[in-house]
Amino acid sequence: MDMLKQGEFVGSLDCGTTSVRFIIFDRYANIISQHQLEFPQYYEQPGWHDHDPLEIQEHSRLCIEESVRLLEANGWSKDSVKVIGITNQRETTVAWNKHTGKPLCNAIVWDDSRTKNTVAHYERKLGLQVEPGVWKKGKDGVEALRELTGLPLSTYFSAIKLRWMMDHILEVAQAHEADELHFGTVESWLIYNLVGGPEVGLHICEVSNASRTLLMNMKTLNWEPCLLDFFGFRESILPKIVSTSEVYGHISEGALKGVPIGGLVGDQQGALIGNKCLQQGEAKCTYGTGGFLLFCTGKEIVKSTHGLLSTIAYQAGPKAPPVYALEGSISVAGSAIKWLRDAMGFIEHAAEVNTLAAKEPTTAPYWDPSATGLMIVYEPSHIARATLEANAFQTRAIIESMKLDSGRRGMTNGDLAMSVLADLGGFRVIRPEMRESTALGSALLAGAAINLFGWDMSKPETFAEVNTAGSKEFVTSMPEDERERKWVTWKRAVERCRGWDVGVDDS
Repeated sequence: MDMLKQGEFVGSLDCGTTSVRFIIFDRYANIISQHQLEFPQYYEQPGWHDHDPLEIQEHSRLCIEESVRLLEANGWSKDSVKVIGITNQRETTVAWNKHTGKPLCNAIVWDDSRTKNTVAHYERKLGLQVEPGVWKKGKDGVEALRELTGLPLSTYFSAIKLRWMMDHILEVAQAHEADELHFGTVESWLIYNLVGGPEVGLHICEVSNASRTLLMNMKTLNWEPCLLDFFGFRESILPKIVSTSEVYGHISEGALKGVPIGGLVGDQQGALIGNKCLQQGEAKCTYGTGGFLLFCTGKEIVKSTHGLLSTIAYQAGPKAPPVYALEGSISVAGSAIKWLRDAMGFIEHAAEVNTLAAKEPTTAPYWDPSATGLMIVYEPSHIARATLEANAFQTRAIIESMKLDSGRRGMTNGDLAMSVLADLGGFRVIRPEMRESTALGSALLAGAAINLFGWDMSKPETFAEVNTAGSKEFVTSMPEDERERKWVTWKRAVERCRGWDVGVDDS
């Protein structure tokens, strides 16, 4: 057997909503090896969306092992992988027993909407004791919640999902009562198992993920006591909040045994970093299961008055100040293409949506979980076109809000989708050739944690040689008056979709 070459590479475990992949990058963001696996999705009832944490863990292990096997098949030693990072679907909530390390139930996924009634209950209850003897109630309570966390009460966020688990799953309630419960987001669960499970007992949550729980104070970066009281959680169930770039532990077994884990980040923040949008005023928009636009606001928390969220972009190390962002989200983007394929049977492969939608040249940041869909067209080509245009219109809605909040003007594989976005949005769309920006973001964080290649999160210029592949630009060809007419029609359609499935406080 020929001697394997020695190199210096960074690995990234990217756990998304429907699949896991492990990618090994070199210093320029070239992909040296990768492996991806889809994992099962569970929809027990309408609006419910579960994952099995053990399946996520096992698929992650398999992806790491196969990617390393392919690395060696390509002539490189596995010792070339110097550090790995992890990026993950955010808000998805995992509950496990801290003594056995076993999940107490399935994870509730970020886009699950079973908790509408829980949200309605806490909206009615809303009263926060922001300091001893000082209560904020009603609209003042809502404002206090956003002031503390940057977030509204919504089915999206982890605290609401955990509260539902405690109210409806006996094993979770009993574990909480017995002080045997560990709560975490997906990166918490993955690193807990990668470094040794209950024998090591590493229970952490990275700060960008923690900022999506409705439990963390955006200014102090600590769990907020008044929110624990509000939701009825013991502080002992919560993980330690850690920065986005530091060495947290080492892989305990398998092909990469002993390799440090040096970067953790929520997937959308990972894409921000992977696109090197590290400074105030820089932004990215990515489309996966959902669509997300993040606008870096630097060290300033910008309070949105137009439906956007304030969130943590990243924290470059344990002693570094946090960098903040504004975020707008589209909960259904790429998953709508999958719906056209799997549920409607209009296409066999996702890429075919562009061909189908191209047959129809015409058009067919609301935080309203009661909104539902209206379908007033019937031809498959109409529906395919409307699916792409809906993503474009929602992206424009987010950008319009960001203009107002920031004071600035500032499905990607398909060319038609990008052309529609440029036409209906009225802006230039630049699509990078290197599309694995989410995984790359966690790789950059991990490399920076050990100063590999001289990477330094506080010095963006140290990433000058990273991800310099070309890009493709899409510009509008639609007349302004036609674009604005379609935009007004879209906004009217949105109003007709709202207020259908309203949550009820059934406590």
